[in-house]
Amino acid sequence: MQNLEIAYLMLLRPKQWTKNLLVFAALLFVGGFHDSGQTLLALAAFAAMCLVSSATYIANDIRDIDRDRRHPRKRMRPIASGNVRVPAAAGVAIFCLVAGLALGFWIGPAAIVMIVAYLVLQIAYNAFLKQIPVADVFTIAVGFVLRAVLGAVAIDVRISGWLLFCTGALALLLGFSKRRNEFLTIPEANSTRESLAHYTRSSLDILVAIFAGASAMCYGVYCLESETAKKYPGLIITSIFVFYGIARYVLIVFSKDEGAEPETLLYRDRHLLLSVVLFVVSAVLAINGLEVPFITS
Repeated sequence: MQNLEIAYLMLLRPKQWTKNLLVFAALLFVGGFHDSGQTLLALAAFAAMCLVSSATYIANDIRDIDRDRRHPRKRMRPIASGNVRVPAAAGVAIFCLVAGLALGFWIGPAAIVMIVAYLVLQIAYNAFLKQIPVADVFTIAVGFVLRAVLGAVAIDVRISGWLLFCTGALALLLGFSKRRNEFLTIPEANSTRESLAHYTRSSLDILVAIFAGASAMCYGVYCLESETAKKYPGLIITSIFVFYGIARYVLIVFSKDEGAEPETLLYRDRHLLLSVVLFVVSAVLAINGLEVPFITS
């Protein structure tokens, strides 16, 4: 029974829920965590996105069951391995979808629009976009941006375009790093992911480097030029941990050919984990009035 419970838990892919933490970006940068009402709405948005994203993961696993069985890692997934039967998995997916949409309706019209947009994007991705090189990773990046926008509309605040640019660039960095790892380490990958056949190692190396630089630049501009930065000049301190985290991640990608599972790498590498923790701490301090004497708003 315990193994079956674990199989159903893994069916939801809880490790992937770390991506949905982007929902809290707006709450963090406007200091909304002081407001219990805004915090509750952000938590509801996070839960809604976790439920809806799990539903899409399950639907994708059902659709790609034969393909996953040929993949060295994905064949261990609950549906591909046979630990969870397709009808049962479909039932879980429907429950998650309905619950996530219900939460979205409770939050408000703008939130449900973002959730539906995410669903449409995932349907397009699974139907054909994941087979197209570059478009496959850009689609994933747009999903990250929608998560950040959902967090903003849930608490009814505006979000800086530079922060959205940074979110998208970081997602592209993670996405192309994952493709690079698949291209280098999984000989059978071309038969399980069509888009990989069109990539080369050099093109993936360049794309990783481009979006590492772009994400750092966008966040740097956000820390200097956004309305939030002008209101809280101490926010510039957070850039240290963002830049360090990006540099550390790129080092790992190129030196160890990792990047297949960024959410796992975060917990495994103490430098990355510490960067995230210090980033959150410094952001909270900045929003609460931390002053940097040599920086003007």
